[in-house]
Amino acid sequence: MAVGGVVSRACGPSGGNAPAAAPHPSQAPAGAPPPLHVQPPPAAGPPAAAAARPPTYRLRPFAGETSMGAPSHNAAVRTHAVYSMEEGGRRIALTFDDGPDPLYTPQVLRILAQYDVQATFCVIGENAVQYPQLLHDIANGGHAVANHSWTHPQLTKLKPAAARSELSRTSDLIEKILGAPPQWARAPYGDWNPVTLGICADLGMEPLGWSIDTNDWARPGTRSITNSVLRDIKDGAIVLCHDGGGNRSQTVAAVRNYLPRLLDSGFVPVRPEL
Repeated sequence: MAVGGVVSRACGPSGGNAPAAAPHPSQAPAGAPPPLHVQPPPAAGPPAAAAARPPTYRLRPFAGETSMGAPSHNAAVRTHAVYSMEEGGRRIALTFDDGPDPLYTPQVLRILAQYDVQATFCVIGENAVQYPQLLHDIANGGHAVANHSWTHPQLTKLKPAAARSELSRTSDLIEKILGAPPQWARAPYGDWNPVTLGICADLGMEPLGWSIDTNDWARPGTRSITNSVLRDIKDGAIVLCHDGGGNRSQTVAAVRNYLPRLLDSGFVPVRPEL
């Protein structure tokens, strides 16, 4: 459904399936780039079928990787997403999913500019095509623009050609708007498997995960979102928030609360680097 012209993800809770086991770091295949320091994300249940999805709130992001055959490609492929950055220098990454949103994205950008820090915005193609100027605003602020698919499906449930289209179409749009393709992709729900990791590599992107899930998609309250960041933050952390996909006023308020406290503690928000 559309809210104020922005595509709002219609997702619901797990349809009774048992949570998938969290993936564990493993050795990359021969010829693959050396993995970053990673840690398993929190386990979460997979999304329910689209027909059962209520229209007003997001699913808890699914942080697992399922097995669906081997990829067919020539590019080096990671065996899992990047869940944290190399430790050192108190660097952390703030990431915002499901935008751009004409109401909430500018508010987040203003807060980030106030404190002169960088973040990563994982954009949905359907939203980006409506608000290309917001992509320019993100990039002009020194932030990274990442690929979050075109329509926010669970990529591992699609045929490989459809999954490739979701990512390639979004990358093409970002390149058309900004003049360069994205270097990072975040799968909706954090759900990667060997096939989609292969597609990601073929398209020249690295898979981006997270180590801190604020659960802001569920609107648990500004204090809860703030506390989830301050409680679990550590060197190399990647924080998951949302600037689109629904009412994100709590997220905006939480960023305003936790960002100066992170800076006072010596943390430095940056764009993720390899």
